[in-house]
Amino acid sequence: MYSRRDKINYYLDIAETVLERGTCLRRNFGAIIVKNDEIISTGYVGAPRGRANCSDLGYCTREKLNIPKGERYELCRSVHAEANAIISASRNDLIGSTLYLACHDAKTNELYGDIEPCSMCKRLIINAGISKVIARNTRDTYTVYDVSDWIKNDDSLNEHKGY
Repeated sequence: MYSRRDKINYYLDIAETVLERGTCLRRNFGAIIVKNDEIISTGYVGAPRGRANCSDLGYCTREKLNIPKGERYELCRSVHAEANAIISASRNDLIGSTLYLACHDAKTNELYGDIEPCSMCKRLIINAGISKVIARNTRDTYTVYDVSDWIKNDDSLNEHKGY
């Protein structure tokens, strides 16, 4: 008997296909935004339009400087997948939508699980009006993030304690 793929993993499969366009030499993310069962937009990691990608240059500045993941994004040439998906859609379409996110290690092309958007992408997701983010962990498992939790538990308030 034929077993139909569940809808969440179907959309995560599509996000995983989108990441194949990524140009990062460390990790490639693919994002799709869905509302009312329609794909609103897609995004992958890459330099701003018209600029050279790390894959074209053959090096990653953050990697050359041994900068750990999650740090010093201002040195990165790329726009994140979530941001590219958001800027490719109208805010009206984004309100109440769901963002699906998948990631592969750029060197091994293996699925990179246990991911979540960086703090800057979280801010963009909040302002875009996206209500939920679903991130792939394995081929069949995922984590669901309720964006309202990011608003209630404002981690940016902890960044400047002591000032």
